[in-house]
Amino acid sequence: MLNLTLAKDFLFHRFTSKNRHGLHSPFVYRLVDEVIYDKSDKPAYAPVEAERGKLLGDDRTITVTDLGAGSHVNNNKQKKVSQITVNALKPPKLAKLLYRLAAFAKPNNIIELGTCLGITTLYLQNAAPAAKVYTLEGCPATAGVAGEVFDRAGANGIKQVVGNFDDTLPGVISELDQLDFVYIDGNHQRDATLKYFEWCLPKVHENTMLIFDDIYWSDGMKQAWEQIKAHPQVTVTVDLFWIGLVFFKTGQVKEHFKIRV
Repeated sequence: MLNLTLAKDFLFHRFTSKNRHGLHSPFVYRLVDEVIYDKSDKPAYAPVEAERGKLLGDDRTITVTDLGAGSHVNNNKQKKVSQITVNALKPPKLAKLLYRLAAFAKPNNIIELGTCLGITTLYLQNAAPAAKVYTLEGCPATAGVAGEVFDRAGANGIKQVVGNFDDTLPGVISELDQLDFVYIDGNHQRDATLKYFEWCLPKVHENTMLIFDDIYWSDGMKQAWEQIKAHPQVTVTVDLFWIGLVFFKTGQVKEHFKIRV
């Protein structure tokens, strides 16, 4: 039933979304044209995908701790690293898009909720090498594998924070004067998603980009996305189906865009 609902949502999104043509917002047009639709290869892609390849060949079994809404694919506690790589990591197309979004944002700091095995973290760190990167993960075992990935890749600027997001996210936010780039990919429940959004709000600014993953994952996530869009501080949102982008551009008329990717 879930996959059928997701398929219906996807088809509806395809029929109601736009491409770059007909966009009247210069900011969103540039974002779509130069970032979302950029198909060119980047030097960072191959090394990170090589790390994904190593994980695909890793047959170690680890004990997974799931503090969020669980998985639609497999909720077993014992999982092979290779299996997690296939089922839980963001596919290359989406991971590369996150890289381009971070490069476009030019953030001084990045927060990622949901490290998993660290592939998206590597993409984000490569996109903004000078940024402070905080990646938060609730499962110690997957965080341990991600740490090995970071060590192999020589990604020394990543700070791993392991524990329940309710306990760890407030501390990370308190360390920063403002939030530049936040990618929320964990605990896919309505109330948790809205809570993390509210915690971020006091430190957002004109150039902050918030990214919410799996906005059509469940009815609860769809409700959370609608509430986020309606928040008075939010001025621009971009719905790419798999992820939703949120901006706080002062002086801009509130607009919501659905973009076909």
